[in-house]
Amino acid sequence: MTTIRVNPRQLVLAIASAADLVGVDDKSHGKRVAIMAKECGKVLGLAPDRCEMLYEAGLLHDCGVSSTRTHRSLITELDWAGSRDHCERGYAVLAEFRPLSHLADIVRYHHTHWDELQGVLVGSEDALFANLIYLVDRVDMLAAPYYPGACHLFHTEEIRRRVAGYAGSYFCPRLVEAFLEVARNDAFWLLLTPEATGTYVRRMAASDGQAALTLEDLRRFAAIFANIVDAKSPYTKEHSEGVARLSRLLGSLSGLGTSDCDKLEIAALLHDIGKLQVPDEILEKPSSLDARETTVMRAHSFATFEILRPIEGIEDIAEWAAHHHEAIDGSGYPFGVTGEALSLQARIIRVADIFQAMAQVRPYRVASEPAAILAYLVELAAAGKVDRGIVALLQQNLDACHLAATAG
Repeated sequence: MTTIRVNPRQLVLAIASAADLVGVDDKSHGKRVAIMAKECGKVLGLAPDRCEMLYEAGLLHDCGVSSTRTHRSLITELDWAGSRDHCERGYAVLAEFRPLSHLADIVRYHHTHWDELQGVLVGSEDALFANLIYLVDRVDMLAAPYYPGACHLFHTEEIRRRVAGYAGSYFCPRLVEAFLEVARNDAFWLLLTPEATGTYVRRMAASDGQAALTLEDLRRFAAIFANIVDAKSPYTKEHSEGVARLSRLLGSLSGLGTSDCDKLEIAALLHDIGKLQVPDEILEKPSSLDARETTVMRAHSFATFEILRPIEGIEDIAEWAAHHHEAIDGSGYPFGVTGEALSLQARIIRVADIFQAMAQVRPYRVASEPAAILAYLVELAAAGKVDRGIVALLQQNLDACHLAATAG
C-alpha cells in the first residue's frame, strides 16, 4: 500500500487555514483560539500532550464553518440561534478522518454551555476541553474588533469581567479562574497580535515529527476540505466530489496507474479550497460577476496553493490542485503556466472542473446537457485553452463521464 510521509501538524494547520479563509478579512481566528487554549492549559497544570491536544482542537474548532454569513455571527455575537450547527458539521468531518477523530467531540460541543454540557459529557476530559475552546473562542470574539495596533490591550479588563460573569452557566468556573489568571499578563494578549501569532504557529509546526499516511488517509483528509467547500453554498454542493470522480475516470482512461489516479483524485477534491474566502454573495449571485467580483473569484486557486504548499510530501498534489485554471496557451491563472510545464494531472482537473460545473445548476443558469458541454470543450481545445487529448477521451466516453460528474 502506497504511503506518504507528512507532518501531521501541517495537515492540521492546512485545515485551520482553510477554515480561517471564511473570515475573508481576518484569517487568524483559529490560530488565536489555539494559542489561548494551550496557554490556559498550562495554567491548569495539564500535561504537555494534553496542551498539544487543546492547541490542535483550537486550530480545528471552526472546520465546520463554510459560510461567510455564519462567520459574521461568530465574530459579532456571543451566542445566537443556530450557533451549534457548524459544530455538528465539524464533528462529522473530523469523525471520518482517523488521525483527527479524537478531536471530534471537542469540536462538536465547543458552543455548548457548561450547565448543559454536564448532561452530555459528564465529567469527561472532552467536556472540559470543549468548554475551554468555547471560552477562548468567545474571548477572541470580544477582542477581535480591537486587534489593529494592539488596541485590545485597552479592553482586557472589560473582557475579563464579561467572561467572569458567565462562570457556572456558559463556562466551567475552573476554566474561568484559569483564564482570569493567565489574562492578567500583557504577554498573553500580545501573543494574539499577527506577528506573535505567526511566530507561535511556525514554532509549533516545526515541533512535530512525521507520520506515514496511506493514500486512503489522504483522501479522507481531502474529503474534509471537499465537505467544507461544498457546504458553502447549495450551488457548490458536491462539486468537489464530482470533479474528483470525473478526474479519476479521465486519469484512468489516460493510462495513469492506480496510485497516480489516487493522488489525482485527492488533488481534485482539494482544488477549490480557496473558494472559502469568496463571500457567499458572490458565489450565489444570480447574474454575471462584475470586474471586482471576478477578481475576487480568480484569487481562489492561488489561495488553494497557499494552503497546500506548506504540507511537505504532497508538493505534486498541491501543484495539480492549484493549476486547475491554467491554460495550455498561457492565458490561464494565477501563474500563467504554459505548454509542457502544465502537468497532465492539472489538465485533467481543468477539463473535469469545467464539465462538472456546467453539468450542475448554478444561480445564473440551468444545468447544461452533456452534448452542449462537450461542444464547448471542443471549442476550448481548438483554441488551445484545454488539452485536446483529454477532451477526445471525454467525447469517446461521454455518458460515463457525465455519470461520474453528477452521480451523488
